Amino acid sequence: MSKSKSRLILSWVFFQQLLVQFSFTMSATRKEIGFPERLICRTTVQGRYLLSDDNGYVCDALSLDPQSRCCPERGDKFSCHGCNILSQCCNSYEFCVSCCLHPAQTQKEQVLKLKIAKPATAGAYLSVFDFCAGRCRHNSESVVHENAYISDFHHCFSLPSNSTGSSVTPVEARLHGINVIIGRKGESCDSVCRSNGQSCVLNKLLVLNHCDIIQKYMSCKGACLASVGADQPAEVVDDAPKHLNPGACLYTRTQSMLSCDGSHLHTKRLCPCA
Repeated sequence: MSKSKSRLILSWVFFQQLLVQFSFTMSATRKEIGFPERLICRTTVQGRYLLSDDNGYVCDALSLDPQSRCCPERGDKFSCHGCNILSQCCNSYEFCVSCCLHPAQTQKEQVLKLKIAKPATAGAYLSVFDFCAGRCRHNSESVVHENAYISDFHHCFSLPSNSTGSSVTPVEARLHGINVIIGRKGESCDSVCRSNGQSCVLNKLLVLNHCDIIQKYMSCKGACLASVGADQPAEVVDDAPKHLNPGACLYTRTQSMLSCDGSHLHTKRLCPCA
Protein backbone atom coordinates (compact mmCIF):
# COMPACT_ATOMS: atom_id res chain seq x y z
CA MET A 1 0.00 0.00 0.00
CA SER A 2 1.40 3.37 -0.97
CA LYS A 3 2.30 5.95 1.64
CA SER A 4 -0.18 8.47 0.20
CA LYS A 5 -3.06 6.01 0.53
CA SER A 6 -2.08 5.15 4.12
CA ARG A 7 -2.04 8.83 5.02
CA LEU A 8 -5.47 9.29 3.45
CA ILE A 9 -6.92 6.43 5.54
CA LEU A 10 -5.34 7.77 8.75
CA SER A 11 -6.71 11.24 8.02
CA TRP A 12 -10.21 9.87 7.47
CA VAL A 13 -10.10 7.88 10.76
CA PHE A 14 -8.86 10.95 12.60
CA PHE A 15 -11.65 13.07 11.07
CA GLN A 16 -14.32 10.57 12.17
CA GLN A 17 -12.97 10.50 15.73
CA LEU A 18 -12.91 14.28 15.80
CA LEU A 19 -16.50 14.44 14.54
CA VAL A 20 -17.71 11.99 17.21
CA GLN A 21 -15.91 13.92 19.94
CA PHE A 22 -17.37 17.21 18.68
CA SER A 23 -20.91 15.77 18.64
CA PHE A 24 -20.52 14.46 22.19
CA THR A 25 -19.24 17.84 23.38
CA MET A 26 -22.15 19.67 21.75
CA SER A 27 -24.65 17.25 23.25
CA ALA A 28 -23.17 17.70 26.71
CA THR A 29 -23.14 21.47 26.28
CA ARG A 30 -26.82 21.55 25.29
CA LYS A 31 -27.73 19.49 28.35
CA GLU A 32 -25.67 21.74 30.62
CA ILE A 33 -27.22 24.90 29.21
CA GLY A 34 -30.74 23.53 29.71
CA PHE A 35 -32.79 25.21 27.02
CA PRO A 36 -36.24 26.20 28.43
CA GLU A 37 -39.13 23.95 27.50
CA ARG A 38 -42.12 25.42 25.70
CA LEU A 39 -44.76 26.59 28.18
CA ILE A 40 -48.14 24.92 27.75
CA CYS A 41 -51.00 26.55 29.67
CA ARG A 42 -53.95 24.84 31.21
CA THR A 43 -57.31 26.52 30.64
CA THR A 44 -60.91 26.33 31.76
CA VAL A 45 -63.36 24.79 29.32
CA GLN A 46 -66.72 25.50 30.96
CA GLY A 47 -67.50 28.87 29.35
CA ARG A 48 -69.09 29.32 25.95
CA TYR A 49 -67.15 32.45 25.04
CA LEU A 50 -64.35 33.01 27.57
CA LEU A 51 -61.41 31.04 28.93
CA SER A 52 -59.14 31.56 31.90
CA ASP A 53 -55.61 30.17 31.81
CA ASP A 54 -53.45 29.09 34.73
CA ASN A 55 -51.41 32.31 34.44
CA GLY A 56 -54.44 34.26 35.60
CA TYR A 57 -55.46 35.85 32.28
CA VAL A 58 -58.94 35.79 30.72
CA CYS A 59 -59.53 35.83 26.96
CA ASP A 60 -61.92 34.58 24.31
CA ALA A 61 -61.27 31.26 22.62
CA LEU A 62 -60.17 32.87 19.33
CA SER A 63 -57.41 34.80 21.11
CA LEU A 64 -55.84 31.69 22.60
CA ASP A 65 -52.32 30.99 21.33
CA PRO A 66 -52.61 27.81 19.23
CA GLN A 67 -49.20 26.51 20.33
CA SER A 68 -48.87 27.51 23.98
CA ARG A 69 -52.64 27.39 24.69
CA CYS A 70 -52.13 30.57 26.75
CA CYS A 71 -54.19 33.75 26.72
CA PRO A 72 -52.44 36.91 25.47
CA GLU A 73 -50.79 38.75 28.36
CA ARG A 74 -52.91 41.86 28.01
CA GLY A 75 -55.45 43.32 30.36
CA ASP A 76 -55.37 42.59 34.07
CA LYS A 77 -53.67 39.50 35.42
CA PHE A 78 -55.73 37.87 38.19
CA SER A 79 -58.70 40.03 37.16
CA CYS A 80 -61.59 40.27 39.63
CA HIS A 81 -63.96 41.90 37.14
CA GLY A 82 -67.55 41.26 38.25
CA CYS A 83 -66.44 39.86 41.61
CA ASN A 84 -67.41 40.80 45.13
CA ILE A 85 -64.10 40.56 46.97
CA LEU A 86 -65.81 40.64 50.35
CA SER A 87 -67.95 37.57 49.70
CA GLN A 88 -65.37 36.08 47.27
CA CYS A 89 -68.11 35.45 44.73
CA CYS A 90 -68.34 36.47 41.06
CA ASN A 91 -70.97 36.61 38.35
CA SER A 92 -68.64 34.95 35.82
CA TYR A 93 -66.92 31.58 36.07
CA GLU A 94 -63.80 32.62 34.15
CA PHE A 95 -63.19 35.80 36.17
CA CYS A 96 -63.85 33.81 39.34
CA VAL A 97 -60.97 31.48 38.41
CA SER A 98 -58.73 34.43 37.46
CA CYS A 99 -59.43 36.26 40.74
CA CYS A 100 -59.04 33.07 42.77
CA LEU A 101 -55.55 32.51 41.32
CA HIS A 102 -54.28 35.76 42.87
CA PRO A 103 -51.85 34.85 45.69
CA ALA A 104 -53.54 37.42 47.91
CA GLN A 105 -56.87 35.64 47.52
CA THR A 106 -55.82 31.99 47.71
CA GLN A 107 -52.90 30.61 49.70
CA LYS A 108 -51.22 27.70 47.94
CA GLU A 109 -50.10 25.98 51.14
CA GLN A 110 -53.65 25.87 52.49
CA VAL A 111 -55.28 24.77 49.23
CA LEU A 112 -52.95 21.83 48.62
CA LYS A 113 -53.99 20.35 51.98
CA LEU A 114 -57.69 20.29 51.08
CA LYS A 115 -59.55 17.17 50.05
CA ILE A 116 -61.44 17.33 46.75
CA ALA A 117 -64.41 15.54 48.33
CA LYS A 118 -65.56 14.50 51.82
CA PRO A 119 -64.63 10.77 51.84
CA ALA A 120 -61.35 9.99 53.58
CA THR A 121 -60.11 8.30 50.41
CA ALA A 122 -60.61 11.44 48.31
CA GLY A 123 -57.51 12.95 46.73
CA ALA A 124 -56.12 16.43 47.23
CA TYR A 125 -55.78 19.31 44.80
CA LEU A 126 -52.53 19.23 42.82
CA SER A 127 -52.39 22.98 42.16
CA VAL A 128 -54.11 26.26 42.91
CA PHE A 129 -55.55 26.18 39.38
CA ASP A 130 -57.19 22.80 40.07
CA PHE A 131 -58.77 24.24 43.23
CA CYS A 132 -59.98 27.45 41.55
CA ALA A 133 -61.35 25.71 38.45
CA GLY A 134 -63.29 23.28 40.63
CA ARG A 135 -64.36 25.61 43.43
CA CYS A 136 -65.69 28.32 41.08
CA ARG A 137 -68.19 25.89 39.59
CA HIS A 138 -71.60 25.86 41.21
CA ASN A 139 -71.66 24.14 44.59
CA SER A 140 -74.16 23.54 47.37
CA GLU A 141 -73.08 26.71 49.15
CA SER A 142 -74.20 28.91 46.22
CA VAL A 143 -77.77 27.65 46.00
CA VAL A 144 -80.86 27.92 48.16
CA HIS A 145 -83.61 25.29 48.40
CA GLU A 146 -81.42 23.18 46.04
CA ASN A 147 -83.07 24.68 42.97
CA ALA A 148 -82.20 28.39 42.88
CA TYR A 149 -79.03 30.47 43.11
CA ILE A 150 -78.56 32.69 46.14
CA SER A 151 -77.69 35.57 43.78
CA ASP A 152 -76.13 36.31 40.40
CA PHE A 153 -72.79 36.11 42.22
CA HIS A 154 -72.89 32.33 42.49
CA HIS A 155 -69.35 31.49 41.32
CA CYS A 156 -67.48 31.48 44.64
CA PHE A 157 -63.88 30.61 45.43
CA SER A 158 -63.82 30.90 49.22
CA LEU A 159 -62.49 27.91 51.11
CA PRO A 160 -65.11 25.34 52.15
CA SER A 161 -66.63 26.37 55.47
CA ASN A 162 -65.36 23.22 57.25
CA SER A 163 -61.80 23.37 55.90
CA THR A 164 -60.30 25.62 58.55
CA GLY A 165 -61.12 23.34 61.49
CA SER A 166 -62.93 26.23 63.18
CA SER A 167 -66.57 26.37 64.21
CA VAL A 168 -66.70 29.99 62.99
CA THR A 169 -68.14 30.21 59.49
CA PRO A 170 -66.65 32.57 56.85
CA VAL A 171 -69.80 34.71 57.08
CA GLU A 172 -69.48 35.02 60.86
CA ALA A 173 -65.84 35.97 60.40
CA ARG A 174 -66.75 38.72 57.92
CA LEU A 175 -69.39 40.02 60.35
CA HIS A 176 -66.98 40.14 63.28
CA GLY A 177 -67.62 43.30 65.27
CA ILE A 178 -70.92 43.95 63.46
CA ASN A 179 -74.22 44.20 65.33
CA VAL A 180 -76.93 42.81 63.01
CA ILE A 181 -80.23 44.48 63.88
CA ILE A 182 -83.73 44.02 62.41
CA GLY A 183 -85.44 47.37 61.96
CA ARG A 184 -89.09 48.30 62.20
CA LYS A 185 -91.16 48.51 59.03
CA GLY A 186 -90.46 51.59 56.97
CA GLU A 187 -87.22 52.31 58.86
CA SER A 188 -83.86 52.81 57.14
CA CYS A 189 -80.63 51.20 58.37
CA ASP A 190 -79.22 54.66 59.09
CA SER A 191 -82.12 55.20 61.50
CA VAL A 192 -81.90 51.68 62.96
CA CYS A 193 -78.20 51.94 63.74
CA ARG A 194 -78.42 55.53 64.95
CA SER A 195 -81.11 54.59 67.48
CA ASN A 196 -78.60 52.09 68.90
CA GLY A 197 -75.78 54.65 69.05
CA GLN A 198 -74.02 53.14 66.03
CA SER A 199 -73.63 53.70 62.29
CA CYS A 200 -74.65 51.57 59.33
CA VAL A 201 -71.70 49.78 57.67
CA LEU A 202 -72.53 49.89 53.97
CA ASN A 203 -70.11 47.23 52.71
CA LYS A 204 -71.49 44.70 55.22
CA LEU A 205 -74.86 44.90 53.48
CA LEU A 206 -73.16 42.87 50.74
CA VAL A 207 -72.55 40.09 53.25
CA LEU A 208 -76.15 40.12 54.47
CA ASN A 209 -77.60 40.25 50.93
CA HIS A 210 -77.92 36.46 50.56
CA CYS A 211 -80.92 34.27 51.26
CA ASP A 212 -79.13 31.86 53.56
CA ILE A 213 -77.89 34.77 55.69
CA ILE A 214 -81.24 36.58 55.78
CA GLN A 215 -82.94 33.33 56.84
CA LYS A 216 -80.67 33.12 59.89
CA TYR A 217 -82.07 36.38 61.22
CA MET A 218 -85.61 36.54 59.82
CA SER A 219 -88.48 34.05 59.59
CA CYS A 220 -88.90 34.30 55.77
CA LYS A 221 -92.27 32.54 55.92
CA GLY A 222 -92.97 33.47 52.30
CA ALA A 223 -89.64 32.11 50.94
CA CYS A 224 -86.74 34.26 49.78
CA LEU A 225 -87.12 36.23 46.57
CA ALA A 226 -84.92 38.30 44.28
CA SER A 227 -86.12 41.88 44.09
CA VAL A 228 -85.06 45.42 43.23
CA GLY A 229 -84.78 48.19 45.77
CA ALA A 230 -82.51 50.15 48.08
CA ASP A 231 -84.33 48.78 51.14
CA GLN A 232 -82.85 45.29 50.91
CA PRO A 233 -81.99 42.87 52.41
CA ALA A 234 -85.37 42.92 54.12
CA GLU A 235 -88.52 41.03 55.05
CA VAL A 236 -92.00 41.97 53.84
CA VAL A 237 -94.28 42.59 56.81
CA ASP A 238 -97.28 40.31 57.34
CA ASP A 239 -99.88 43.04 56.81
CA ALA A 240 -98.48 44.11 53.44
CA PRO A 241 -100.71 43.92 50.33
CA LYS A 242 -100.91 40.40 48.91
CA HIS A 243 -99.10 41.29 45.68
CA LEU A 244 -96.02 42.26 47.75
CA ASN A 245 -95.68 38.67 49.09
CA PRO A 246 -96.25 39.17 52.84
CA GLY A 247 -93.73 37.26 54.95
CA ALA A 248 -91.21 36.87 52.12
CA CYS A 249 -87.58 37.86 52.51
CA LEU A 250 -85.98 39.93 49.77
CA TYR A 251 -82.46 40.29 48.42
CA THR A 252 -81.33 42.41 45.50
CA ARG A 253 -79.48 41.16 42.44
CA THR A 254 -78.39 44.72 41.68
CA GLN A 255 -75.93 45.04 44.51
CA SER A 256 -74.95 48.58 43.48
CA MET A 257 -78.42 49.65 44.73
CA LEU A 258 -77.68 48.63 48.32
CA SER A 259 -77.98 51.66 50.55
CA CYS A 260 -78.04 52.43 54.26
CA ASP A 261 -80.72 55.12 53.83
CA GLY A 262 -83.15 53.05 51.76
CA SER A 263 -86.52 52.12 53.24
CA HIS A 264 -89.96 50.86 52.24
CA LEU A 265 -93.30 51.21 53.93
CA HIS A 266 -93.97 47.45 53.90
CA THR A 267 -90.54 45.96 54.75
CA LYS A 268 -88.31 45.50 57.78
CA ARG A 269 -84.62 45.91 56.98
CA LEU A 270 -81.72 43.72 58.10
CA CYS A 271 -79.02 46.18 59.14
CA PRO A 272 -75.28 45.89 59.91
CA CYS A 273 -74.33 48.37 62.63
CA ALA A 274 -71.02 49.22 64.27
